[in-house]
Amino acid sequence: MPLGPMIKTLRIRRKMTQEQLARRAKLSQAYIAQLERGDRETPSLPALKRLAKALGVPVGRLLE
Repeated sequence: MPLGPMIKTLRIRRKMTQEQLARRAKLSQAYIAQLERGDRETPSLPALKRLAKALGVPVGRLLE
């Protein structure tokens, strides 16, 4: 699964809004939206780590 849909799926399973995920990952809501839409396909490793931690999964899970 591409990164954007993976992030969205995990976020929805955890009953989080984009804004809640953004706050937990210390990223902007606009950035989360861009990732989920596929407008941004290659986030930095630090951003991936923050997203994984906020979603409670290993970084590798986001890249499956």
